Amino acid sequence: LNDPSLLQVYRESRERLLVTIESIEAVGDDDPFRTTHVNALRNAMRRVDSVLMSRAPQTPEEIARGVGAFDSMWEAAFELSAATNAQVETGLSSLQAATAETQQYLFWQSAGLILLTALLVTLFTFVLLRPIRQIDYAISQLGKGTFSKPIAVRGPTDLENLGRQLEWLRIRLLELAQERNRFLRHMSHELKTPLASIREGTELLMDGAVGELDSAQREVTTILRDNGIKLQQLIENLLSFSAWQARHSGLEITDFRLRPLIKSALETHQLTLLAQRVHLDLKVQDIELRADRAKLKLILDNLLSNALKYSPRGGTIYIHAQTEKDVLVLDVADTGPGITREERGAIFEAFYSGRAPTAGHLKGTGIGLSVVNEFVQAHGGSIEIVDGMFPGAHFRIRLPLAPNLEAEPA
Repeated sequence: LNDPSLLQVYRESRERLLVTIESIEAVGDDDPFRTTHVNALRNAMRRVDSVLMSRAPQTPEEIARGVGAFDSMWEAAFELSAATNAQVETGLSSLQAATAETQQYLFWQSAGLILLTALLVTLFTFVLLRPIRQIDYAISQLGKGTFSKPIAVRGPTDLENLGRQLEWLRIRLLELAQERNRFLRHMSHELKTPLASIREGTELLMDGAVGELDSAQREVTTILRDNGIKLQQLIENLLSFSAWQARHSGLEITDFRLRPLIKSALETHQLTLLAQRVHLDLKVQDIELRADRAKLKLILDNLLSNALKYSPRGGTIYIHAQTEKDVLVLDVADTGPGITREERGAIFEAFYSGRAPTAGHLKGTGIGLSVVNEFVQAHGGSIEIVDGMFPGAHFRIRLPLAPNLEAEPA
C-alpha cells in the first residue's frame, strides 16, 4: 500500500471510473435500478479511498476492510455494466421496432403517393385528351367541308379558347360557302334567261321559221347553236355544282334493301331508257345494308346518267350487285366507247367531261362522277374502273354493309 507506483495506477483508474460514472449519470435517465448500482459503486469507492488515500496510519483491520471494498466495488461495477447493457439492448430493440414501423409507414405512404400520382396522371390525361380529340375532330370536319355542326370544346381555358376560334372559323367558312353558292345560283339563273332566248331563236332559224337558209347562213346558225349548247353546259355545271355543295353534309345512316333502291333509280330514267331503247341486264341479290339511302341513290343516278349518256341506241346497261363477306360489290357498266387510260386519272375530278362522243346533245355537268367518288369514300368504300368484263365503261363500287364511320368524340 505504501508503493507510490501502485497508488498512481489506482488514482488514474479511479479518475477514469469517475468519468464513466458521470457519463452514465449525464444520460439523465431516471432508472432506479441503475441509480442504485451507481450509488453502491460510489460508496464502495469511498471505502477504498478511505484506506488508500488516507495519510494516517491504518490498522490491519482497516486495511482489510478497504481491500474487501474492492470486491463490493467490482460487484457494483459488474451489475452497473449489466444494467447498462440491458438498457442499451432494450433501447436498440425499441429503435429497431420504431425503424420497422417507420419503414412500413413510409412504404404505404409511397404506395399511396404512387397510386395517387397514377390517378392524377390518368385524370389529367383524360382532361387534356378529350378536348384535343374534339379539336382534332372539328378540324377534320372543317377540312371535309362539313360546316353544319357547331364546334364546342370542353376542357382547359386555353383549349376552350381555341375551340371558340374554330367555331368562329366554321361560321365564317359556312358564310363564305353560302355566299359563293348564292352568287353561282343568281349568276346562272340570270344567264339562263337570255340564253334560252338565244337557243330558241337559233332553233327557229335552223327549222326555217323565217325562211330557208342558204349554206353560209346555216353554217353561221350552226355555230350559234353549238356555242349556245356549250354555254348552257357551263351554266348547268355551275347550277349542279352549287346544288351539290349545298347538300354536301354528313351521312344519315339507315337500314334498307338494295333492290327497291335500284328500282327507284331506274324509274327516274325510265323515259330516257325507252327513248334510247336501252336494254337492262339486272343481277341484283336481295341485299340489306346500312348506309345513307339518299346518297346511295344519288350514286346510282349519276352512274346511270353516265351510262345512258355514252350508251348507243339499242345498247345495254349492266347492273350487278352481290356481297363478298361484309362488303357490297356493285357493278354498273354500259356498251359505250369506254374510258381511255389517259382519262382515268381525271374522270373523278369536278367539271371534267370525257372526250368520248355522247348519245345526247349535251355532255353533262362534269361533276357526276366526282360526286359518286366523294359519297363512296364518305361511306368508307372505294370505286374503280374494271377492264374486260363488258365492252364499255365498267365501274365497280365496294361498300361495307355496315360502315364503321368516324364518330364525334364525346
